[in-house]
Amino acid sequence: MEYSEKQVKLIQAAEKLFADKGFDGTSVRDIAETAGVNLAMISYYFGSKEKLMEAMFLYRSEYFKLKLVSMIEDTQLNPVEKIEKLIDQYIEKLSGQQCFHRVMVREQMVNNNGFIANQITQMKMRNQHLIEQLIEDGQEKGFFKKGVDITLLMMTLTGTVSQMITTPHYYREVNNLQDMPEDEFWAYIRGKLSFQMKKIFKAILTHED
Repeated sequence: MEYSEKQVKLIQAAEKLFADKGFDGTSVRDIAETAGVNLAMISYYFGSKEKLMEAMFLYRSEYFKLKLVSMIEDTQLNPVEKIEKLIDQYIEKLSGQQCFHRVMVREQMVNNNGFIANQITQMKMRNQHLIEQLIEDGQEKGFFKKGVDITLLMMTLTGTVSQMITTPHYYREVNNLQDMPEDEFWAYIRGKLSFQMKKIFKAILTHED
């Protein structure tokens, strides 16, 4: 589904507020004021705060799915290169959409919205199905080993990146990086995560020691 510029503005405003204040702690007036639009626009475009949240999940999940499909269908890359690109895309996605990530974590913990819980499950399963295709193709071509627990492998990636996003202060303190500017810190962390996760995936997936 395509969204207009005004709809995306409302989705992004809601995303930030839901991350900071929670769904129940955010009013439609808060969202309208943050987005700089008339309050009636939320009803006009989405119908309700609940429908706006549903649109936020659809907007974020569809965009990443299209990136995954494009990468998997890229005939210029071999399976190992695709896995490395996948890792970088996940790191970029989670670190670049920290508000959405916080909303998703909160919703999974609360689990009181049936549609959203279902959206999260479907998003994860759809992404994993695409990644399974990628890994199975690599196995058929002899790049990857058989018998890999793909679910656990992906949880290793998403869990590691998620932990960094939710507790960056801990990594800063342990590594004496408290004074590093925010943008510089996240550029540094993305590089560290990329290197670490590619080493782990290579050890688990490939035949190399």
